[in-house]
Amino acid sequence: FRDQLYIRWNELGVLGRIYVADEGINAQLSVPTENLEAFKAHLESIDFLAGNRLNIAVEDDGKSFFKLAIKVRKKIVADGINDPEFDVTNIGTHLKAEAFNALTDRDDVVIVDFRNHYESEVGHFEKAILPDVVSFREQLPKVAEALKDQKDKPIVMYCTGGIRCEKASAYMKYKGFKEVYQLEGGIIHYANQVKEQGLKNKFHGKNFVFDERLGESISSEVIAHCHQCGALCDTHTNCANVACNLLFIQCPECKAKMQNCCSDECAHIAALPEEEQKAL
Repeated sequence: FRDQLYIRWNELGVLGRIYVADEGINAQLSVPTENLEAFKAHLESIDFLAGNRLNIAVEDDGKSFFKLAIKVRKKIVADGINDPEFDVTNIGTHLKAEAFNALTDRDDVVIVDFRNHYESEVGHFEKAILPDVVSFREQLPKVAEALKDQKDKPIVMYCTGGIRCEKASAYMKYKGFKEVYQLEGGIIHYANQVKEQGLKNKFHGKNFVFDERLGESISSEVIAHCHQCGALCDTHTNCANVACNLLFIQCPECKAKMQNCCSDECAHIAALPEEEQKAL
C-alpha cells in the first residue's frame, strides 16, 4: 500500500511526511494547486480513505515540505500502550467549532491540550490545561493521573489536526472517564470554521506545525517570549549546531546576534569547518 501511494503521489508532485500503519494513516503534505483535484480523486478511489476530511493549512508560504517521505510504522502515533483491552476505536465525541465554543464556556468542563509543551507555549485555547511534556507517550498517563479525581466531569481535548485526540480520547475512556469530547480536525479545522462562520476565536496565539513553517497564526496575539532575551516572540528555530538541533524560541535580534544558535558554545561549534563539526 505504501508503494502504491508513493508512485501515484510522486506523479502528482506531492511533498510531505506520511505514516501508514494497520491502525490508519497520518499524512501531512503539500500538493501543487493544479493537481489538487487529481489528488482528491485518488483518495476517493481508495475505499477506506473516501470521504475523509482534509485539513487545509491556515497559512501557506510555499515552504512546508521539500521531499516526499512515506513510512510504514507499527503505529501512526507512538503511545506506549500494549494492553490488548485498549480499544483505539472507542473514541470520544467529535465537536465542531461552534459546539466546542459552547461546551468550553461551561465552568464544569475540563479542557486539555494534548500537545507537547513547545507547541502550547506559543498558542493554546482559553482555560486549557497545558501539560509540561515532550512526547505523546509521556502525556497519556500523566494527564489521566492528574485528572483521576475528575472522571465525572466533561473532558474536552484538542491537538493540532485531530490525530492525537483520536487515540487520546480512546485512552481517557479506557481509563474510566465518563464524558469525553475532542475537537474535530483540531486547531487547524477550528480556525477555518471560525473564519468561515464568523465565530468567536477562543484560541490565543500561534499553532505550531511540524513542517518548515513551524507555525501558523490563529490570532494576532503573541503570547510567548524569546528564550534568550525575554522579548515577546513566538518564532521557533532549530539550533544551527547540527549536533544540538534544539528547538527553541528566538527573536530576530537574538537570531542575528547568536547566528541561529542556542548558546555561545553552539555558536562556536557551528562556525567551525564542517569536517571539524563532524569529528566533534
